[in-house]
Amino acid sequence: SSPQWGEKFSSSSLAPKIDRKRLVETVKEKDLVSLHQLGGVEGIAAALGTNPEKGIRDDDREVVKRQELFGTNTYHKPPPNGLLYFVLDAFKDTTILILLVCAALSLGFGIKEHGAAEGWYEGGSIFVAVFLVIAVSALSNFRQETQFDKLSKISNNIKVEVVRGGCRRQVSIFDLVVGDVVFLKIGDQIPADGLFLDGYSLQVDESSMTGESDHMEVDATRNPFLFSGSKVADGYGQMLVASVGMDTTWGEMMSSITSDKNERTPLQERLDRLTSSIGKVGLAVAFLVLVVLLIRYFTGNTEDDNGNTEYIGSKTSVDDILNAVVRIVSAAVTIVVVAIPEGLPLAVTLTLAYSMKRMMADQAMVRKLSACETMGSATIICTDKTGTLTVNQMKVTQFWLGQESIKEDHSNIIDHTVLELFYQGVGLNTTGSVCKPVSGSLPKFSGSPTEKAILSWAVLGLDLDMEKLKQKYSILHVETFNSEKKRSGVSVRRKTDETLHVHWKGAAEIIVAMCSDYYESNGGIRSMDEDQRSRIETIIQSMAASSLRCIAFAHKQVSQKEMECVDDSEKTHQRIKEDGLTLLGIVGLKDPCRPGVKKAVEACKSAGVDIKMITGDNIFTAKAIAAECGILGADYNEESGQAIEGIEFRNYTPEERMEKIGKIKVMARSSPFDKLLMVQCLKQKGDVVAVTGDGTNDALALKEADIGLSMGIQGTEVAKESSDIVILDDNFSSVATVLRWGRCVYNNIQKFIQFQLTVNVAALVINFIAAVSAGEVPLTAVQLLWVNLIMDTLGALALATDRPTKELMKKPPVGRTEPLITNVMWRNLLAQAVYQIAILLILQFRGESMFNVPKRVKDTLIFNTFVLCQVFNEFNARKLEKQNVFQGILQNRLFLGIVGITIILQVVMVEFLKNFADTERLKLWQWGVCILFAAFSWPIAWVVKLIPVSDKPFFSYLKRSKSSSQLNKSSTTRNL
Repeated sequence: SSPQWGEKFSSSSLAPKIDRKRLVETVKEKDLVSLHQLGGVEGIAAALGTNPEKGIRDDDREVVKRQELFGTNTYHKPPPNGLLYFVLDAFKDTTILILLVCAALSLGFGIKEHGAAEGWYEGGSIFVAVFLVIAVSALSNFRQETQFDKLSKISNNIKVEVVRGGCRRQVSIFDLVVGDVVFLKIGDQIPADGLFLDGYSLQVDESSMTGESDHMEVDATRNPFLFSGSKVADGYGQMLVASVGMDTTWGEMMSSITSDKNERTPLQERLDRLTSSIGKVGLAVAFLVLVVLLIRYFTGNTEDDNGNTEYIGSKTSVDDILNAVVRIVSAAVTIVVVAIPEGLPLAVTLTLAYSMKRMMADQAMVRKLSACETMGSATIICTDKTGTLTVNQMKVTQFWLGQESIKEDHSNIIDHTVLELFYQGVGLNTTGSVCKPVSGSLPKFSGSPTEKAILSWAVLGLDLDMEKLKQKYSILHVETFNSEKKRSGVSVRRKTDETLHVHWKGAAEIIVAMCSDYYESNGGIRSMDEDQRSRIETIIQSMAASSLRCIAFAHKQVSQKEMECVDDSEKTHQRIKEDGLTLLGIVGLKDPCRPGVKKAVEACKSAGVDIKMITGDNIFTAKAIAAECGILGADYNEESGQAIEGIEFRNYTPEERMEKIGKIKVMARSSPFDKLLMVQCLKQKGDVVAVTGDGTNDALALKEADIGLSMGIQGTEVAKESSDIVILDDNFSSVATVLRWGRCVYNNIQKFIQFQLTVNVAALVINFIAAVSAGEVPLTAVQLLWVNLIMDTLGALALATDRPTKELMKKPPVGRTEPLITNVMWRNLLAQAVYQIAILLILQFRGESMFNVPKRVKDTLIFNTFVLCQVFNEFNARKLEKQNVFQGILQNRLFLGIVGITIILQVVMVEFLKNFADTERLKLWQWGVCILFAAFSWPIAWVVKLIPVSDKPFFSYLKRSKSSSQLNKSSTTRNL
């Protein structure tokens, strides 16, 4: 017999009773013979010190003791990549390797020519600059890796329902121990290997383990084995945990799998293409600069710092020639480094990692990175009602017996027989449970919100005693509730007189359709003719119109013969009688709208995102809630076609569906198939669809949608695994927040692209023109690497971490095919690039005479002005269209911090690192001139933003002119 819960559990009493290895092997091998030898499931429970009904003792020491004896429910995961891995990874970049070779050669020649004391400057400074770039890049990637590792730990921390100390409670999957009794329901992931204790119609999907798609039936005799990682496909049950963690097949399998962190999001792929295009242009420019500089050097058109010609044929030493060639090659390679925007992938990574972290605080856990950005393009959100738009805290507010409304304090007028039948219908046809505390406080209810509400109403209002009830009856068959049938049934035997009773509970109109009679409060049974049925249906409709969820109960006493007639199937799934029932009563459950939902719906609508409510509730409840939430407007009328039922939508022809789908705002009494059909139609129309779902049957729609949003509280594990984002608080307001973040990610990346391309264009053009005309590059390798560091890493950090603004939700969604670089961005970046090029070329060719300064000071002025221009332009990039670029700047301290650090480092570069950065110290008035030139980019940006631009992508005009010329050509040919 099982031990009484309360017996002291100790290692000495437990260890000899069961062999851990044998238990693990018995379950893994599905060895029924070994199971019988161990005393069956009951024998194992006794040996493990578990009471099948009350579980293990609710005591931390008990849990720790079991973890010491049988291990923890965790598996060995390969550790995340360390910092060194990312440092080595950064060295794989070809341009970095070429620069390091150039630095080494330059260092060698420098020391040979000028001695160790001064000859290391140029080569050494390139080394330092390259290592700085590598260090920053590696640190950023390492931070992102640790961030994703933390998130994966959170997403794997599933809550499991167990019974400990006689009470049901939720524990983390990692705290599950051998001997625990776990409750399993449809959609749950089995958290450990175990044995079937009790339950009904339990079927599991072991495809993740075996690859077999057929569902396995689990019962106490033929197949009591349950495996970690499988999913519950139907029914419900209780499981005794037999092995955890690395003792399970799933644990072994998972420890050998490394998760793929190299997932590329669609935006990253688009940016990879953009990067390679820019890189090709940079390579072409660098190659031209290399050729021009080499030609100018070998034709004697270049001079050294003292004004002497550098190459004088055979008189020039080989060392000098090699030194000059290395300098020219390193300048060309540095142009490639600046041209290739490595910062773009980094910016995406940073902004995604940052937004993921922030979204976590805003109650949304991102499971797939791509969902972050796709959500910004969403045009339609299909949302559930219960728990998403409503608070999912049900309370029975109305109770009808036949056509009579029973008030709370009038339950004593109900006939004893009817009351007894209600006890059966509520207490035996439920997946919930009641836990009575030892002290006199109120009992605790567990289960789904609907089950909890009905149980609480029956126990506190109708004086139902669950323990007494369960002793009087034995359950024969159960048909579990799912979102397609919208009902659950049970057949029971009363132990005193062996009578058989069938009970059904579910959506009111579905249960009423199964009934031919109804009970009255005095115990009488009346026939349900058309007139009575119509009256009862009117009652249901009026309750639903008050936004109540209507649940009906029906009963039928059946004979053994009728049961046998029903049970003619060979399978253990026997049908319970479904017709000729007697209606027991109807309860109305109030589930109020969540506060803030109406605001969130309005925010989505003003952002050009359409909201559609898809619910399993009846159409009257659905319309009442939709009107309350603002999904149905004040202009709604019955003929508008905005609210329909699932069956109606299903029966449309494909053409009708496509024609009417735009109008539909509410779909009631929908099955998961209807939801899937809705998503497919909307995608066919070209919409970007986000779908919320919590049930196992929602998995198909969640996978089909562009963005699947599952619910963290009510969602099953199957739904969560099929989704891209988990809404942790099940709240629609969090869905609206995710939409805002999605747009923010896209917007931040556009800001960074504009900022980066301005630098790319300016640096390439200046170096190319100067090299071709003057035979020298004004910006040295070290200086260009410094600019590269500012714009790539610091710029990405500054611009990729802006928080969402209200303006983002006033724009229409970004379509699937809209270009990444919009006309607005082209206008802004070309204006800034042209200004920077003009200023720097004036300084290059007229700087010495204008300011009466030597060549080295002029070169420093060019470098300083160029860097300061980027600092000022960073402010311009914050707002792509708004003229006030300082709005909300004090909220982004990181941005201000990075700008401050950049300016301090620039001062250090110019004033104190003369030999390292190849600069001269500047006087105060020279600093003033540089700042003035750079600050002029602000008024330019202000004026440029007044210039209107077409919404039509710039390149589409080119395509159109090309196609129109082809059209003209073909028409001319036809005319000829």
